[in-house]
Amino acid sequence: MRAALPRLHAITDERIARRSDLDAVARALSDGGGSDLAIHARGRALTGLEHYDLSFRLSVLPSQLFVNDRLDIALAVPSAGVQLSHGSLPVSAARALNPLWWIGKSVHDLAEAEAARTEGADYLVVGPVFATASHPGHTPMGLAGLEQIVAAAEALPVIAIGGISADRVREVRASGAYGVAAIRALWDDAEPEKAARRMRQWML
Repeated sequence: MRAALPRLHAITDERIARRSDLDAVARALSDGGGSDLAIHARGRALTGLEHYDLSFRLSVLPSQLFVNDRLDIALAVPSAGVQLSHGSLPVSAARALNPLWWIGKSVHDLAEAEAARTEGADYLVVGPVFATASHPGHTPMGLAGLEQIVAAAEALPVIAIGGISADRVREVRASGAYGVAAIRALWDDAEPEKAARRMRQWML
């Protein structure tokens, strides 16, 4: 029996993974987000050992750990789920490794969302909704684009990402998103525990 899918997702990148205060900030986010926080171990340029170390350090927190792309590492540490991108192994391969994982797929448009739903993903991470430094080459889809994907996803939970700040959580939720994901708005906040708690409360 797996726990409910968290509504708040804190995602790392290479810069965050290599920060000296990673453990302290992750603990603060976990304290603020509680059981409704998923922390994603992500970093496309990380070595396998770096990604494993990141995942292991995050796995000891009360929040749920999701590992992005690296299914081998997700098997090696206690993981609640995995997040797959366009170049990852298919959903069916992840399901065969652990049927209890939450298996998400990152999508950027309506066609990708429909393909991920057909493939059997449990949830979608959709974006960028707003302009973001993480994906400078992607045109934001805006709330209208998000609403289209929510409708196409049918019963699949949609996690909105891209330029998500605390003051945008309510409008994103009003557009049909199940939850939100963020990098800088959580990891770079001067008070990460309060940032996580504020985002979590505004999704209710």
